Amino acid sequence: MTRNLMILLSAGGSAALLAGAFLFQALGYPPCAMCLWQRWPHAAAILIGVLALRFPGRVLPLLGALAAATTAAIGVFHTGVERDWWEGPSSCTGGSSLEGLTGADLLSVAGPRVVMCDQVSWELFSLSMASWNVILSLVLMIGWIIAFRLSAASTTKGSSRIA
Repeated sequence: MTRNLMILLSAGGSAALLAGAFLFQALGYPPCAMCLWQRWPHAAAILIGVLALRFPGRVLPLLGALAAATTAAIGVFHTGVERDWWEGPSSCTGGSSLEGLTGADLLSVAGPRVVMCDQVSWELFSLSMASWNVILSLVLMIGWIIAFRLSAASTTKGSSRIA
């Protein structure tokens, strides 16, 4: 197992999760705002992976682990909102007031479809997409940490050869 292999697996895992998210979107499952928030750290992890393959060192794998941890944390928050463990942002949970809207406004189907963050649109084994993102992102975070540790080991070996 090498540093670059772990980086490829971890960044590739983020790419696969992003591809899956876009596939679900193409299949008719539009993302809510919090779903979109979870995509950005995966995009960052992919970029970090490309850079880490080019530049040796420990910082980039650590940043990759941070990106994976960030999307996992957002996923935990999103899962809690879906399961009513806590309230989510009023902009995507239906907590906003309807005051000032007319009957025509409420019945209108024109405009973009608002996807609520507190509604589960798809699940597998009683876990929503946000929950699956948490699990898989934590696995990716472990991959990044292994890459970090392998970077540290190679740095230590390299410095002992110099001495």
